[in-house]
Formats: sequence, structure tokens, C-alpha cells
Amino acid sequence: MKPLWRKAILFTAWLLGSGIAASSAQTLQVIPNHALADQVAVIRATGLQSGERVTIQAKLIDGDNHPWAASAQFLADAQGAIDTSKQSPETGSYKEVSSMGLVWSMMPAASHISVYRSPKDLSPQIIDFTLVRNGQQAASAQLEQLRVADGVHSINVDGQIHGVLFVPSGGGSHPGVLVLGGSEGGLPSEKAAWLASHGYTAFALAYFRYDGLPAELEAIPLEYFGNALSWMMMRPEISADRIAVLGTSRGGELALQLGSMYPAIKAVVAYVPANVRYPSCCGDTPVRYAWTWHGEPLPYVLPRFTRLPAATMEALIPVEHTHGPILVISGDSDGVWPSAMMTAAVVERLKLAHFPFAVERLNYPHAGHRAGNPQIVPAWHGAVQHPVSGREMNLGGNATGDAESSLGAIPKVLAFLQTSLTPKSSSQ
Repeated sequence: MKPLWRKAILFTAWLLGSGIAASSAQTLQVIPNHALADQVAVIRATGLQSGERVTIQAKLIDGDNHPWAASAQFLADAQGAIDTSKQSPETGSYKEVSSMGLVWSMMPAASHISVYRSPKDLSPQIIDFTLVRNGQQAASAQLEQLRVADGVHSINVDGQIHGVLFVPSGGGSHPGVLVLGGSEGGLPSEKAAWLASHGYTAFALAYFRYDGLPAELEAIPLEYFGNALSWMMMRPEISADRIAVLGTSRGGELALQLGSMYPAIKAVVAYVPANVRYPSCCGDTPVRYAWTWHGEPLPYVLPRFTRLPAATMEALIPVEHTHGPILVISGDSDGVWPSAMMTAAVVERLKLAHFPFAVERLNYPHAGHRAGNPQIVPAWHGAVQHPVSGREMNLGGNATGDAESSLGAIPKVLAFLQTSLTPKSSSQ
């Protein structure tokens, strides 16, 4: 009979020879594990057997305290590793190679939840990942997604204009961006915080549904935005000759309108915009027009007539008068309005006018009204209620299309702003 110590040696040798080495513990990493919400992270597992099938799960609790989750099965490579930036899952919540597929493919745990909500007050989002092997948890990791970079600070603004100024770290003056929300009203803080995290002094401007402002998007004087631009040009944190405007949905329509009116605006970014002025929004408002200029209502077109050239003529936004480059972003499957058609019309109008500045159009297949959203978060949504009217809205698109539009647009928007707002002397 062999001594126990010899049996132990033989057993260890058998383990090593069979590839089940007891010393190779499984690990799960998220790289980086502390990043802005627009930054791609990679999920990696190691210490597995070559060809082994394992599951990686992802979970989070959103800003409305609702749980979301995704999972996918992967085959370990020859080195016993999994890398989501290089491998597609065998089965699971998503199909393609996608570093952040386990994040954007998440679904809500409860059937009545229709859309992901970001953490309140720009708080971080914590995402938990678990490696499941043979039905048991083998390793875990965590990602902390930041909505605003360290060092960014905010200044509340009240008086003639209302909003919050987000200032990058480091002091001095920076290019400025006037940030405009859509028909939801209130403050577009998330996009402004995102821009400030990338070095822009961003002014999240409220223009209705906010303290001291109209309750509805109706009869909004465009001079109000001129006052905001004048205020921005006086701020020491902003380079007065390097100001852009960025808006989404009705804010995208507004961004194009303001760009055509105010020479102080040197670049325009419009997410899912209209190329025409739409009427007031979004309840049963007694006033039908959305915008005024010098006290007079600006012509608008009713949504059902936007495809009729004669009906839209007076309501067309004269984008060719803009004093700088224009970037428009749209989704082919927009369920709110035909943003793809309208961004194409913007580009065509500029081409016919021999517009002297750069024009970019980012149009994404299978993306809806959230096309280009500058954060990597659960992209699935159902029908949602409009926050003002309470009516049900179909945003359009699907999770894969919306996620791919975000991943594609994030670096391109930042590159567009950098190029457009860089002084010519320092770019040569």
C-alpha cells in the first residue's frame, strides 16, 4: 500500500495532466473598473479550462430603484480566458462581439418597467458582474460608471436666465457649449456634465417646465437664448469666440434655429432634430406656436404635413445662415418623428446653398429617438409616457441599434466639437 504522501503527489500530477489545476483560481476583471459612463470597459475572465463554457452575469439597480440584468455564455479560449472585446457569446442577452454588451443588453426584472433611468443627481452607477462556473459563483467584479468627471464643479444660475453651468477641472477658460433639452423641459444636466467631463464649459439651460419659466413649450422668446449666449460670453470660464450649441429632439430643432440666428454660435450639434419648426408641445396648449421673435410667432408646420414641401416652406429652418460647422444625428427607426428624413433634408439644403463650413450627418440603422445617447447603459425600452403630456410614446429603434448608435456617435461628437472649436492658429 502506497504512503499517503505518495498518493497526494500522484493525485496532484493527475490534476495537472487533466487540465484541472487546483492552483489556477478563476478571476473576473473589468478594465477599467472606474470610468465615465461614455467609456468602453472590457470584461475579462481567466483561470478557466480551454473550451470551457461559463456564464457571465451583469446586474444593476437604476435611478428609480429597479433591478436590471443580463447574462451570456462564453467559451474560454486556448489560454482559458474570455475577453468581451474579442469574443461573441455563444448564447445570451446579445449576439455580437461587444465589450459592453452585458451592459447595454440588460433587461428590467419587472414587466412594468419600460425604460432605464440614470441615478439621480448625477450619482455613479454601480454594475455587478459574476462569473458562474458549473452552476456556482466562481468570481465577481464591479464597474463604477461616473456621470461626471472628478474636478468638474457646477454653478447654479437664476435671474434673467435659468440653468446650471458645469465647469471642467483645471481652471482657466474653455470652449463653451450651450446645452438644450427637448420637450421634457427642465435641465439637460446629464449632457452638460458629460461635456464638462471632456473639457468644455457646458451650460445646461432650462427654457420651460422649471422654476420661474413657462410650464409648457409654447411662445418661447428666442431672445431668451440670445441672453444666455451673451451671459456665456462674459464668463471667465468660457472662451467667448469658441461657443457651440448642442440640443436633442425639440432641443435639436432649437439648436439648428439658434445657429441660423446668432453669429456667436460657431458650431451646432443636433441630436434627432427637425429641419422645420414644430408647433407648441405637448399638452392641449392654447397657444399653437412654440417660438417667438421680437414678439411675433414664428411659422410652424403640423406634424402630419411635414412631408409636404408646400406646407413646410415657411417653417423651414434656414440652416445655411449658420456661422460654423453642423453635425446632425438621427436614427432610421425613430418612432417620435422622421429624424432620418429631416437630417437628410438639412444636409441637402446646405449642399444646395454651397454652405462654406463642414457638415456631418450620422444616421444609424435600427436606432430610434435615443440615437447617439452619450452613455453606455441598458438600451432596451418599451413604450414610455411623455413626462409633460402623459401620453404614451414609441421611441422606436431596438436595443442593438440604439447601443451601436451610442458607441459610434460618442467619439465622433467629441471629435467634431474639438475640431470645430479649436482656434485655427493652434490647429495648423
